[in-house]
Amino acid sequence: MILAIHQLVRSRMAEAVGHLYGLPATDPVIVDMALEAPPRRALGDVAVPIAFALARRLKKAPRAIAQELATALGTIEGIARIDAAPNGYLNFFLDRALWLRRWSADAAAGSDMRGDGKTIVEHTAINPNKAAHIGHLRNAALGDAFGRLLRFQGRQVEIQNYIDDTGVQVADVVVGFRELEHRSVEDVRALAESPRFDYYCWDLYAKVTEWYEQDKARLTLRTEALHAIEHGGNDIAEVAGLIADRIVRAHLETMKRMNIRYDLLTWEGDILRLHFWAHAFEFLKKTGAVFLQTEGKLAGCWVMRIGEGGPDADADKEDAEVREDAEEPEAREKVIVRSNGVVTYVGKDLANQFWKFGLLGRDFRPQRPHGAAVRKGDTHLQRHRLPADVPAGAPQSGPQSIGPRRGRGQLDSFLV
Repeated sequence: MILAIHQLVRSRMAEAVGHLYGLPATDPVIVDMALEAPPRRALGDVAVPIAFALARRLKKAPRAIAQELATALGTIEGIARIDAAPNGYLNFFLDRALWLRRWSADAAAGSDMRGDGKTIVEHTAINPNKAAHIGHLRNAALGDAFGRLLRFQGRQVEIQNYIDDTGVQVADVVVGFRELEHRSVEDVRALAESPRFDYYCWDLYAKVTEWYEQDKARLTLRTEALHAIEHGGNDIAEVAGLIADRIVRAHLETMKRMNIRYDLLTWEGDILRLHFWAHAFEFLKKTGAVFLQTEGKLAGCWVMRIGEGGPDADADKEDAEVREDAEEPEAREKVIVRSNGVVTYVGKDLANQFWKFGLLGRDFRPQRPHGAAVRKGDTHLQRHRLPADVPAGAPQSGPQSIGPRRGRGQLDSFLV
């Protein structure tokens, strides 16, 4: 449904820009038109920053251009209203009742819900450094209910759970085991078999946070751990893998008690090890979406510009990563790769989204980690790997057909 809404907005915007300013449909301003999700519902459902791209060419303020376009767009079926924001954004507010009626009618008529398209619902995504709490359960319950509703409509649905096994939270627990408790790999392996290991790590994570507060210089140990985890093949990475594997198992057991299951677990570590990020990074650099900042506080970082008033991808993330721009609320650049070479959560998530929509030309392949038994249709710890020389779309082994493929029809993706 969101793709149909985006198509409607794009087509009407192209008509308005062409009518007002005489630009052909092939003009880069129209072809590369961005559609964004506003940071708050009060600002609408779809935001279009095209006025910024037109401002220099037309020698007008973005706000004036947005106001002209809002008037030219007039009434659009399915759009309740269009606001020209003071900062130059065009904010579209959906006629939700109309879209709900259309969606219900499509389901009743059995339109193309059973076609070749796939709907991905990604939910839960708990950092694997602690036990699941009530907030995580709320998110998982919402995602599970949404997935069931879509399946009830006859859609082909794949439920995904993103595992951030290379992030700051896991790194901090590794630092705790090494620096506060002086445990070896074998010590952690033995401890990981205890029944409340997830709660143990949760307490240790809190202690490490306090330990950092006592001496900020200790944060260099976090950075070193992040580097080691990303590179792999060392004791730090092995401890991180043990922690994530055992805690994810605990999360899945918790969700199983709520009858919540997943079709696919996507591990952030695999995105790095399979060079998904490397391919996505080259694409982002080639298209100019990211650039190397050479001045100011973010010098040495690869950053992405954020339009004034635009959404912040990390604003509502519960256990937000520590970012180089965390103390710079006015900064309009999102750090993608830190100056020390560590890829941020946002960067790795971009690679994940590229994979979902078949933009990388690469894919995962099922693998059973640590000899774990995998039963079709059950909650499991499937990891998905594909050798670098195997193209996307190659035949898969394993219990389930997974992952979006080129040529498999329309793909909708929902993050709950």
